[in-house]
Amino acid sequence: MRHFRYVKATDIKEAIAMMLSEPEAALLAGGTNLLDLMKYDVSTPTLVIDINGLPLREIRETPEGGLRIGALATNADVAYDERISARYPLLSSAILAGASGQLRNMATIGGNLLQRTRCSYFYDIQIPCNKRKPGSGCPAKTGLNRGHAILGASELCIATHPSDMCVALAAIDAVVIVEGLRGTRAVAFSDFHRLPGEIPQLDTNLLHDEIIVAIDLPPISAQIGHSYLKIRDRLSYAFALVSVAALVKVDDGVITRAALSVGGVAHKPWRDREAETLLVGANAERSVFGQFADRLLHTAVAEEHNGFKIELAHRTVVRCLEQAAAQTPQSQSDKRIR
Repeated sequence: MRHFRYVKATDIKEAIAMMLSEPEAALLAGGTNLLDLMKYDVSTPTLVIDINGLPLREIRETPEGGLRIGALATNADVAYDERISARYPLLSSAILAGASGQLRNMATIGGNLLQRTRCSYFYDIQIPCNKRKPGSGCPAKTGLNRGHAILGASELCIATHPSDMCVALAAIDAVVIVEGLRGTRAVAFSDFHRLPGEIPQLDTNLLHDEIIVAIDLPPISAQIGHSYLKIRDRLSYAFALVSVAALVKVDDGVITRAALSVGGVAHKPWRDREAETLLVGANAERSVFGQFADRLLHTAVAEEHNGFKIELAHRTVVRCLEQAAAQTPQSQSDKRIR
């Protein structure tokens, strides 16, 4: 780990000003990803700005009937909040599917949105990586790519986004509230993360002088079914090969609302709103879910080692939709898939 300066910000404007003053500055919240990146020399900030003293931990009601989650609320705070558990069980379930209890006690909601890919080539500074050093190459394209992207990748990067929580937030249509020099702006969750394209080093559309201050959850019907289904190499403390977050409302056997996001398959949580229109108005049955999965995955491209993820994603989407439609969500304490 290299030398760096450490300061504590006392308010949001001061933190923004300090970020602007130093191009290589980094914000410290829970630090569960940043410290790893610094120890591996992947991230080498010259200034670390501790924002844990800022008043951004509250979870409160919004005038629209939703909830606003402060960016410094921990994953555990959110997962076990009674309002979240009762009104957004999909979000609680996704958070509890990720990491360990110790990590969830430290990691923050804002930080979760900014965690970097777990691509092993990204973490090894002895080898090229376009995401770490633009223009240096992507050895994952021809190397070991079993866990890499099958959707939305580019020739420059096939890394995946690692978060469980973000997959649920994408399905819920959350909104990210950020504050910067130009004031406060609201960013639709689908626009917050980026596909790699020609500039894979950028994971999000957050500017250097902006700070995530909150995440807004829209009102949601208590009658809607949900499920978060995560497929991984071991039952706990592992990142997803494929994960699916689904919200499905069924009236008299017919789907009246559907939203679905897939994790572990792209540079960001993958959602296809056009494909979701195939579900609304259709019968809640396996053949319909299979047709939807076909459409959702029709642009999937396999690398040498990850072709199995296309079929795995298809089966996971169908199973998760069945669980949500039947209102029998996947249990995160009993990880057996029934």
